[in-house]
Amino acid sequence: MSRFVKALALLHAVLCIGSTDIAAQELNAKVTINHNQIQGTDASVFEDLEKNVTQFINERQWTNLQFQKNERITCNFNITVTKYDNTSNVFTCKALIQANRPVYNSSYTTTIYNNTDNDFNFDYAQFSQLQFNEENIDNQLTALLAYYAYLIIGLNLDTFAPMGGEDVLQRCMNIANNSQNLNYTGWKSFDSDRNRFAIINDYLDSGMKPFRQLQYDYYRNGLDEMANNAERGRTNITTALENDLKKCHDDKPMSLLPQIWTDYKRDELANIYKGKGTQKEKETVYDILFSINASQNNAWEKIKE
Repeated sequence: MSRFVKALALLHAVLCIGSTDIAAQELNAKVTINHNQIQGTDASVFEDLEKNVTQFINERQWTNLQFQKNERITCNFNITVTKYDNTSNVFTCKALIQANRPVYNSSYTTTIYNNTDNDFNFDYAQFSQLQFNEENIDNQLTALLAYYAYLIIGLNLDTFAPMGGEDVLQRCMNIANNSQNLNYTGWKSFDSDRNRFAIINDYLDSGMKPFRQLQYDYYRNGLDEMANNAERGRTNITTALENDLKKCHDDKPMSLLPQIWTDYKRDELANIYKGKGTQKEKETVYDILFSINASQNNAWEKIKE
């Protein structure tokens, strides 16, 4: 059985709610184009862009996996247009990309990715058809959308099976590599330590395997377990932070992935430990998180309460 099929089987076992409607599409994205900063331009161009991007993400089958309708990955693309040239059709934007995952046996959803891409720039002419060829990338907008589609699906699969998203994440890496020839910032290696290339390259680096293992240990063994046994689930999360998060930071201290992860897990982690666990456990978790991301210390202090 392939890793894809194993991951999907596990995904179905975890999320099955009884629906028999099968949909091939993996994503359920809400796309928002914020154009408040742009004056004197007909809003229809932004409305058309929002509609077209939504359809491109949600109606495309990105992998050979079969998702039930209620298993599709909920995600948000909040795109803020800071500059628009209606002569060249160039959009200068930043985008907040977020993806969520349900927690087993509960009504709670947890964030699996949340990060801002400050170089979400592209050209788009109103009423254009969005075309995408993975082997021959010649369009910036569809390259951006494909990159994040594969990243989100791959991360999601990693939370249900150890390294479960490997094949999908390799396709994300291929997008980054094949977009090097596009004349846009964000694809070049070594341009930035948190651009699109850096994020997927770091995530797939062998030295970051503990970080990938963290995705499974934290979500599947930790959060999913908490509905059945809150104490055991929290203990598993503590073990994951010690064995996975701390190790990847120790092994690759220059990687920003642990910092990005703790940025969006801040409130959740504080709530998991606030008023719960032994003093030693709290101090261990506090020390790990503070060493990785001291800027979030207000949240980490709550862990010790």
